[in-house]
Amino acid sequence: MQKEKLLLLILAVVQFSHIVDFIIIMPLGAQLMSIFDISPQQFSFIVSIYAIAAFLSGLLGASFIDRFDRKHVLFVAFIGFTLGTLLCSATSSYIPFLIARALTGAFGGILSAMVLAVIGDAIPLERRGWAMGIVMTAFSVASVVGVPIAVYLAATFSWKTPFLVIGILAGMIAIAVPFVFPSMKIHLQNGPVNKSPVVVFRQIFTDRNQVNALLFSLILMLGHFTIVPFIAPYMQMNVGFSDNQVTYIYLVGGGLTVFFLPFFGKLSDRIGHYTVFGISSAFALFSIFAITNLPHVPLVWALCATSSFFVVASGRNVPATTLVTSVVKPESRGSFMSVRASVNEMALALSSLIAGMIIHKNADGSLIHYNIVGYFAIAMSLVAIWLGKQLKPMS
Repeated sequence: MQKEKLLLLILAVVQFSHIVDFIIIMPLGAQLMSIFDISPQQFSFIVSIYAIAAFLSGLLGASFIDRFDRKHVLFVAFIGFTLGTLLCSATSSYIPFLIARALTGAFGGILSAMVLAVIGDAIPLERRGWAMGIVMTAFSVASVVGVPIAVYLAATFSWKTPFLVIGILAGMIAIAVPFVFPSMKIHLQNGPVNKSPVVVFRQIFTDRNQVNALLFSLILMLGHFTIVPFIAPYMQMNVGFSDNQVTYIYLVGGGLTVFFLPFFGKLSDRIGHYTVFGISSAFALFSIFAITNLPHVPLVWALCATSSFFVVASGRNVPATTLVTSVVKPESRGSFMSVRASVNEMALALSSLIAGMIIHKNADGSLIHYNIVGYFAIAMSLVAIWLGKQLKPMS
């Protein structure tokens, strides 16, 4: 159990740096739109390009990722991610920044797949919800600690500073990985995995259970992420948050999920992963509606809406991800999770693009049609509840 906790701590640290790098774009949205002189649609492409690159790298990674020690793949992916993040801090205009984000996303997608594959290999299904809850608190810590610090650095120095700091920290973690991360070869216990890419993809896409899991991941992400990129800009432009007050969204919401995500994980192990997913998804529908229809209200009421979304939407992702890791056996888990990461990233890109096409700026600078994005997210969430019921655990 102690070795499991140490492994989960390392994975959480890796996840933390990856998540901070990704979500820092959201609270910097208004600033980047002003500095680069770009529209909401162009801003949404900054988010999308990261996801598109991760989608492509995940598909490529699926053809070889199970052939190597998980430790080695994690190390190489983290080095590439670090370089991409440092390049983001070295750019000065829109197009070079897009290219740097694409490089970061390409390696970030593989990192995400590796974290889930390691959890699936190392933690039995009966404790996997608990493990997933611990590692996914990295998002909460990133929100509570990483985002407020990054926003402060951007406001005090430059929008480039957060990427420079994240890149330096990621580089330090990457150097430590070979020394602190254990060798992970459980998926190679029956010999080297030498399946061709054709065989890998045929095995995945001819298995109804795995196809359902991929579709489930896609729809759930559409029901979650379509509203996320514009939460911070909407709170600033429509509800009246200042640049500094945006950090409260992540500070309060992230702080609550630090406590609640492990609870969701333990609860799902105890009463059933799908049961907890279904209940938390039902509550998420109300939070999505509240955020996307929020008028100009006092700060405390706005934070109640955003924080409820953080808790229940993040909470439903714990049992949902646990369900997805269980549909495949260890020897194929890395390839499957890499494809699943690609599907997730494609959904991230689609979500951001869909939101960007729907949302527009009013003459007074406020955003319109965010409520339509909310209705779309609610519809996708309802479909995800039905799809989750179709998944059958294998390991």
